[in-house]
Amino acid sequence: MAVKASSADNRTRSTVSLCIVIGMCCFFYILGAWQKSGFGKGDSIALEITKRTDCTILPNLSFDTHLAKQARPRDLVSPAKKFKPCPDRYTDYTPCQDQNRAMKFPRENMNYRERHCPPQKEKLHCLIPPPKGYVAPFPWPKSRDYVPFANCPYKSLTVEKAIQNWVQFEGNVFRFPGGGTQFPQGADKYIDQLASVVPIANGTVRTALDTGCGVASWGAYLLKRNVLAMSFAPRDSHEAQVQFALERGVPAVIGVLGTIKLPYPSRAFDMAHCSRCLIPWGANGGIYMMEVDRVLRPGGYWVLSGPPINWKVNYKGWQRTKKDLEVEQNKIEEIADLLCWEKVKEIGEMAIWRKRLNTESCPSRQDESSVQMCDSTNADDVWYKKMKPCVTPIPDVNDPSEVAGGAIKPFPSRLNAVPPRIANGLIPGVSSQVYQKDNKMWKKHVKAYSSVNKYLLTGRYRNIMDMNAGFGGFAAAIESPKSWVMNVVPTISKMSTLGAIYERGLIGIYHDWCEAFSTYPRTYDLIHASGLFTLYKNKCNMEDILLEMDRVLRPEGALIMRDDVDILTKVNRLALGMKWNTRLVDHEDGPMVREKVLYAVKQYWVGGNQTAAAAA
Repeated sequence: MAVKASSADNRTRSTVSLCIVIGMCCFFYILGAWQKSGFGKGDSIALEITKRTDCTILPNLSFDTHLAKQARPRDLVSPAKKFKPCPDRYTDYTPCQDQNRAMKFPRENMNYRERHCPPQKEKLHCLIPPPKGYVAPFPWPKSRDYVPFANCPYKSLTVEKAIQNWVQFEGNVFRFPGGGTQFPQGADKYIDQLASVVPIANGTVRTALDTGCGVASWGAYLLKRNVLAMSFAPRDSHEAQVQFALERGVPAVIGVLGTIKLPYPSRAFDMAHCSRCLIPWGANGGIYMMEVDRVLRPGGYWVLSGPPINWKVNYKGWQRTKKDLEVEQNKIEEIADLLCWEKVKEIGEMAIWRKRLNTESCPSRQDESSVQMCDSTNADDVWYKKMKPCVTPIPDVNDPSEVAGGAIKPFPSRLNAVPPRIANGLIPGVSSQVYQKDNKMWKKHVKAYSSVNKYLLTGRYRNIMDMNAGFGGFAAAIESPKSWVMNVVPTISKMSTLGAIYERGLIGIYHDWCEAFSTYPRTYDLIHASGLFTLYKNKCNMEDILLEMDRVLRPEGALIMRDDVDILTKVNRLALGMKWNTRLVDHEDGPMVREKVLYAVKQYWVGGNQTAAAAA
């Protein structure tokens, strides 16, 4: 009997042990699943905010859902304030290029068309309303040729430029035939002519600058040849030129060659272009050509088409005198020689110059007394700096065949190659190893992003902005013909990295986020901001930066913000008062990392008293 009792006891103990093991397995499974979900001990803030905010972000953004109200659970953290829509008259408000403010400044040298931002007391603290009937743009490449009329309801260009084939109004859309003042047969034919001289096809020319771009058809048609053009035009009597360009899905900013330097680094562009852009190239001692020379890479090309090129044949059509045009062309040729540009070819009304590879191959530079050289120690320090009639020095070389500043690989090889500015130690504290590590990190970040926002790499977002671009790692990780990225390097950044970004075959601009960006409202589909709010902490108001992000983001556009959890908690609090759906998640390395990621989607709403009131 004792033996039988012992067997029973053993069976009981075995059963208890099995239960304990099963219980522990269940416990650790649940614990592991909980930690894997992105929340863990020590991260109660992220946990509570994410639990209580909208967890169904990034829905299918079809037109059918535009006006559908989404039920939202009650937010744990109430917004500090609820931002109201601005009056409808601000639907296309561009704070730093406001027409009324512009007229108070001198017209000389286009000063009044430059950036003149409102003081703090005049800034709007409301949401810029989209126009009634606003819809999502057509997907690329259809957007290149068609823009919904409701998004840019301005017909003046269809009348003023009718014979030049810029844009036509058809039903409820604008159609862009690809014409231009200097390319009546279309931008494709014009670029074919250009490509017979300039090496576009092999990736040597990747970045281009289009001055006075109109509706940016030149840049639009270069995209299919894998060339990224930074196009700019002033906000002037031709309503919505840059707005049209961005609605088409083409890179562009509001800008003008006036009195201040262009917001781009030196030696940035492989090609610069002016197609009847009405810039007085020979005026003011050639100051505008000197500024183009500053931003043009050694070995880069400058293309000028229209007056005064080939004036002997065309002077009657231009309604100008032979003498006037001859003087203008001679002046341009004289400045080009001074800059050491070699005239490559003249085809019809198009002239093409090439900047020399270095000063050793420049005969006119051997006697430096004939050239006024700029004395600035930093050619990339350009934010609100006045242009001067001087030539920007380029790096010295040891051999006449060497490219000043270093040779650039053809695209796409240059995308992930070490940029010469980094390889040559021109960015203090940044080695090739640091650069490669940064690239690897951004590939990891983008992989994590795309697991949350499944539309990121699909082409759903055409116009993308990186507000604090660093070395351009985010843009490089998502590089695709389906989208393009405006890489913004803040003027207060510790390192000036924009030159390296251009050497990768990407484009971008300098900017101070305490001011409004030089673009129209609703011109970007996705905004990325890494460390931006930490960078601008105690520099300007977080609210102002968020309102500017809302201004330039399209309805149903997305945002991805990386920063410290304490800062993102404050951002989230304001964002919920701006008609954004948000979700705060952990760093991909786990909950113990203080850096978090805030995803957001701007809700669809439009202007007009009834709709605005309903959306408020």
